Amino acid sequence: ISCDSGDPEGEEQQTFFRTSGKQILNREGQPVVLRGVGLGGWLMPEGYMLHTPGYGSPTSIRGQIEDLIGAANADRFFEIYRQQYVKKEDIDRIAEWGFDHIRLPFHYKVLYDPDLGSFREEGFDLFDRFIGWCKANGIYVILDMHAAPGGQNGGNISDSDGTARLWLEPENQELTIEIWNEIARRYKNEPWIIGYDLINEPVLPSGVTGTDFRRFMLRLSSSVRNIDPNHTLYIEGNWYATDFSALTPAFDNNMVWAFHKYWNSTDAGTIGYLFQLRDETNTPLWLGESGENSNDWFYEVTRMVEQNGIGWNWWTHKKIETVTSPLSAPYADGYEDVLAYWRGQGPRPSADAARQALFAMAENLSIDRCDYRPDVVAALFSNTFASLPTPYRELSIPGTISATDYDIGAQGVSYSDTQHKNESGSPGLANNGGQYRNDGVDIERTDDISGNGYNVGWIDAGEWLRYTVDVAASGSYTVTFRVASASGGGRLAMRIDGVAVIQQLEVSATGGWQSWNSVSVSGVALTAGRHELRIEVTAAGFNLNTVDFGLSGA
Repeated sequence: ISCDSGDPEGEEQQTFFRTSGKQILNREGQPVVLRGVGLGGWLMPEGYMLHTPGYGSPTSIRGQIEDLIGAANADRFFEIYRQQYVKKEDIDRIAEWGFDHIRLPFHYKVLYDPDLGSFREEGFDLFDRFIGWCKANGIYVILDMHAAPGGQNGGNISDSDGTARLWLEPENQELTIEIWNEIARRYKNEPWIIGYDLINEPVLPSGVTGTDFRRFMLRLSSSVRNIDPNHTLYIEGNWYATDFSALTPAFDNNMVWAFHKYWNSTDAGTIGYLFQLRDETNTPLWLGESGENSNDWFYEVTRMVEQNGIGWNWWTHKKIETVTSPLSAPYADGYEDVLAYWRGQGPRPSADAARQALFAMAENLSIDRCDYRPDVVAALFSNTFASLPTPYRELSIPGTISATDYDIGAQGVSYSDTQHKNESGSPGLANNGGQYRNDGVDIERTDDISGNGYNVGWIDAGEWLRYTVDVAASGSYTVTFRVASASGGGRLAMRIDGVAVIQQLEVSATGGWQSWNSVSVSGVALTAGRHELRIEVTAAGFNLNTVDFGLSGA
C-alpha cells in the first residue's frame, strides 16, 4: 500500500506499516520488533504523575487548580504545561535513546469540543506539529485514544466520573466513532503513523456483555477502515488490555492485539495465553504499555517479549519527581505546599502563591530543567545490563563518592538488594525511598553536609554495592564513611578488585537515621588505575551517605 507522503524531503511513494500473519512489517515490508515509549501525562494528565492527591482524573485535577487560582489562571497553567511537557527537544532525545516509535495518548477533548459540538483545529495543529517532530527524527507514531467520550473504564485514567459510560450511552459510542473517523480522514495518507490504538484499557461495566464489546469494536474498526485502508488497528482487550476472549476471531486483516503488563512476574508464562491468542487468530501481539517497576523488571520484560517476537512501548517518557521514567521534572518552589494543602496537611496557599508555584511547576516540565535517568534507558536498551556493570558517573580517588552513585547494572551485577523488583500485583517500587535511582537499592533524600543529597537506607545484611573507580595515585589512603544509625550494631566491609581491604567496620548508634557521623579507617593501600570497589553489608542497622578517600601517604 502506498501514497503521496507530503514529506518535504520526499519520496513520491511511501509504504505503510502493516501486518502479515503473526508479524508486524515495517514500511520496507520487513518484520520488525518495535521499541517505543509513551507520552503519558502530556495530553491526558494523570494524578500520580503530578503527585496530586484525590481522584486524579484530568477533570478533578483541573477542579483542584481552579479552586486555588481561578479558571483563567488554570487555563494558563495548562497552556504552559502543554507547551513545556513535550517539545521538539523531547522527541530529539527520545530518538537519541533508541526508541523507534512513540505512542501518543490523548484525551478526546484535545480534538473535540463537546460544548460546541465541533472539532478543535488547534488540537489537530498540535498533532501535526508533533508528527513533524517525529518525522524529523525518523521515528513513528501510534495514536492512542486514552480518554474516550464517557470514559471507557470507571477509573481516573479515562477521565470518567466513576462509571464507564462509553459502554452504557449510545451517544458516547457514536461520538467516539465520529472522532476516529475524522482522525482517519485527516491522516489516512500519513506514512509516519504506524496505526491507531482505538480504545485504551477498556473495562466493561456490569450488564455490558462481551458480545456488546465485540460488536462496538467491529463497528468502530469498520468505520475507520472505510475511510483509511492504510493504517494498522491496535485493539486492546477488556480489563485494562488483558482479556481478549470476547474479541476473537480477528476482524481486520491489518490489526494487532495490544496488551498491557504491570506488577507481575517477568516470566513468559504470564503471557502464555497471549501466545495462544496470537497462534489461534494468526494476528500479531504488541505490548502497548508497561513499566512503573524497577530497572531489573524493565530489562527482563523487554527481553522476554522481544525473544518471543513481540514489540513494546514503555510507559512513560517523563513525570514529576520520578525514578521510573527517563526524565524527571523537579518540584518547583512552593509546589509541595500546594500538594500539602490538597492532602489536608498544610494551610491553603494564597492565590498568588499558588499561581506562582503552579506556573513554575509547569515551566519545570521543560526538558532542559529535567533530571535524566540513564539507568532507566540502559535497562531498556543495553544488551549487557544483566552481565556487565558500567559507571553511573565518573568516580575519582582521591575524592568523595556518593553511595548512591554505584554502577549501572542488574541485581547481582552492580548491586545486591533483598527486593529488586515488584511482582506483587499492586503498584509500588523496589526502591523503598523512591528517590534518585530505579533499582532495588533503597534511596532517600538527606540533608547531610556531604554528598549529592541522597543516601542509601533500609540496608539489610548481605546487600552490596559496586563502583567503578579511577585511582589517580598509588598510596595509603584514609577511608571515611558517612553513616547514620538509630540503634547501632551495623557492620560493613570493603573490597577492591575482589580483595578485602577493610575486613569489618562497626557502625555505632548516631542518634537517628539522619544524624550523621564519620567513621574512618586508615592505611588502606590502593594502586593507581581503574578498579572495582565493592561495599558489603555484613550486619544491618545503618544508613550510608558517602565514602571519602584521602591520600595519606605515597
